[in-house]
Formats: sequence, structure tokens, C-alpha cells
Amino acid sequence: MEKNFVDVHETPAIQKLVPLSLQHLFAMFGATVLVPLLTGLDVSAALLSSGLGTLLFLLITKGRVPNYLGSSFAFIGPIISVSASEGVGAAMLGALLAGLVYVIISAIVLKSGVDFLNKLLPPMVIASIIIVIGLSLSGVAVNWALKDPLNPDVYSNQSVEVAFVTLIVTVVSMIFFRGFFSVIPVLTGMIVGYIYSIIRFPQMIDFQIVKEASWFIKPIDMFDKHMLTTELLAAMSNPGAWIAALVIVPVALVTLAEHIGHLLVTGNVMDRDLMRKPGLHRTLLGDGLATSLAAFIGGPPNTTYGENIGVLAITRVYSRNVIGLAAIFAIIFAFIGKIGAVLMTIPKPVLGGVTIILFGIIAAQGVRMYVENQIDFSNKRNMVISAIILVTGIGGFRLEFPEITIQHIVANLTIDNIAMATFLGIVLHAVLPGKESAYGSKQNEGNQAAQKAS
Repeated sequence: MEKNFVDVHETPAIQKLVPLSLQHLFAMFGATVLVPLLTGLDVSAALLSSGLGTLLFLLITKGRVPNYLGSSFAFIGPIISVSASEGVGAAMLGALLAGLVYVIISAIVLKSGVDFLNKLLPPMVIASIIIVIGLSLSGVAVNWALKDPLNPDVYSNQSVEVAFVTLIVTVVSMIFFRGFFSVIPVLTGMIVGYIYSIIRFPQMIDFQIVKEASWFIKPIDMFDKHMLTTELLAAMSNPGAWIAALVIVPVALVTLAEHIGHLLVTGNVMDRDLMRKPGLHRTLLGDGLATSLAAFIGGPPNTTYGENIGVLAITRVYSRNVIGLAAIFAIIFAFIGKIGAVLMTIPKPVLGGVTIILFGIIAAQGVRMYVENQIDFSNKRNMVISAIILVTGIGGFRLEFPEITIQHIVANLTIDNIAMATFLGIVLHAVLPGKESAYGSKQNEGNQAAQKAS
């Protein structure tokens, strides 16, 4: 059978490698820089920590998990709360400790193994969570496609037009292009969408930030003006900052569900069990150390990105060197102000056009898992559990604990929709009878054949 993908250890030719890496960079850029803009952190530090964190993740996972790490949205609220009351150093201390929580959980998983996860998360539950991960982001993609980029509360036909053009070009590139251009549809769509918006609606793009941006940021200036190492070290000597940091630490338990979901999606895309090889303990360790590293740099905590998993699914190029070069580009762009500023001018409707398909493809991977495992939805148990996971996850069901007070700091802690949907799926599978149905006909037939053979 002819191999129709590029595996993790393979490297495309240089003329293909660069565009493929830029495609991943463009896919993550909008969300990654949005987090520091919302939290008051530095965009250059976010790009630097994103690139370094991704390289560290690839190293720890032995280059077998081609995930890109970008800024995590789950930490936005706690970082803003702690920064306002105790300073940004305390917030970075909390992010540092959140990363160490991942390291501790990684050690537990290494010792206990991942077999318990198969009991907690059968294929039916996993597939439902994967669909939630894709479709719960659909509101973000659609809002970017519908709303005026200069006034996000206002519907805009111009935005719809730009998003539609971007989406159509991306789809045409995927379906009808041949050769190399068939594997860079996201990059093609974004470039065409960007040029189209410049020609048709130049008011969407503010080039003033490009004019004001410096060409180069010297490493010493990056350390003095952008990084927050001094503030973090000062917070470490302040008992009050340690108490404040505890507001941020529990968020790591929330993002843990997202991490596992993304690893399962990536494994499904690549058709291999990444939970066992290189292992969940390695991916947790990589994610945790990347988050702690980001805290030292002054960037937001990192997490694996659904946008880039969508790119993997579209292109079927899993090369770790493609992801690694994308990380290197992010590091370089952190020191080149003009390039970073140009990327920040990409209109939200362009991002909306490509993320509609990127997030949708993640959801489609969950549907594929239903089919491949032959999940029987005439079974009431499967229907009930999947229905609850899908509606609570996609609908945004969450738990909020407002006005949690630690010392004199008031903050909000939210258990987000993905974590809630995962929790409900695990609990329902554990308590309802007939667990074998959640593994599907295919796996049950395999187990029966193995029993007969023995």
C-alpha cells in the first residue's frame, strides 16, 4: 500500500519545509498573541516562550508527538486577577507552579501506567470528547468570521466575505490542488485572504503598528524590557505572592483534560497510540516544563494547540522538523518586531475562515473514531453518555467559583466545558451498567477472538 503521509522522523525538502512550517506558525499566531494582549503580558515574550516550549516538548517526547505549544486561554482570568492584586511576578509564580503540577502528575502516570485510562476513557467517551474539543471552538471561529475586526460586537458582511473567500481557497487547495500545494492549504488560504482583504477592505488592517514596531529587539533588551525574570524572583521571596499564586495552580487540573484530549486527537490523526509510545508521562512532562519555562521568560502558560492538530490532519505531514522549524520561526520573530507586527495585522475574518475547517476537522476525527470502533448508538447507554458529553461540552456547560478569596486576593476559578464534559463522561461510564458497549463492536470482537485463541 502506498504511504500517503510524511512520518515524524522524515524531513521534507527545504523548499517544502519552510512553507509547511510557516503554515503551522500562521495557524497558531492569532490565538497565541491574543492571550498576552488580554493579560497584559508581552507579545514578544509569548512568541519566545511558545517557540522554546515547543522545542522542549519535542525533545522530551523524543520527537514522536508533532504538537505545537502556544498560549493557554484557561489561565487568562486568574493571571489578570493575581496581577492586579499582587503584581505580575506573583502571576508568573503561579504559572511556574502550575507547570510543576504537570510534572508531578507525569511522575504518577509513569509509575502507574496508562492502562487505567482505557477503563476510564473507552473509545465512545474519547470520540465524544474529541468532537467537543473541535466543536466547542466553533463559536470562536464563527465570531471571527462574522464580526467586524475593528468592532467585535458588530456583525459585518465585509468580514463574512473575507472569511468566505479564505475558506473557499483553503478547501479548493485541499481538494483540487496536486503536489506540494495540496499540503499547504491553510497557508494558501490565509495568504489569499490577507491579500483579498487589503484590496477589498483596506480599513480592516492597521499598518500603524507595523510602522511603530522596531526592526530588531536586542537579546539584552528582551531580557530587560520583555522578560519578567526579576519580578518572578522577587515574588519567590514574598510569602504573600506564594499564597496568591495558589489561585492559578488549580487551573493545571482543568487543562489536564484538554492535554489528554489533544494527545488522543493527535494519536487518532496519526493512527498510533501516543498514550503508550512515547507515553502520556512524557507529553505531560514536556507540557509542564514548557509552562514553567514560559513563566521564567514572562510569557503565558503553554498548551498544545488544536489549530495545529487540524493542520496535521489536513496535510498528513507529521514531521517533527516541520514543527521544530515553526518553533524556530516563532523565536526569530520574537526578536524581529516588524515581522511580528505584520502577522498581528492578519484580520480576524481571515483567521475565522481557516479555523472553521481546522476545528471542524478535529470534530470529524471523533466521528471517525465512532465509525472505526463500530460504536452502537441503538444502545441507550451509548446514546445517553455521548449526548450528555456533546451537549455540555459544545454548549459551554461549566462550573464557576466566583470570588474565591486567598489572603486578600479575590479571584474566579472556572472548570471549563471540556473538563466538565470529560468528567461527566468518566463518571457516567463508571456508574452505568453495560460498560462493554462503550468499547464498540470492533474491540469486543477482537477480545472474543483473543479469548478463543487462548
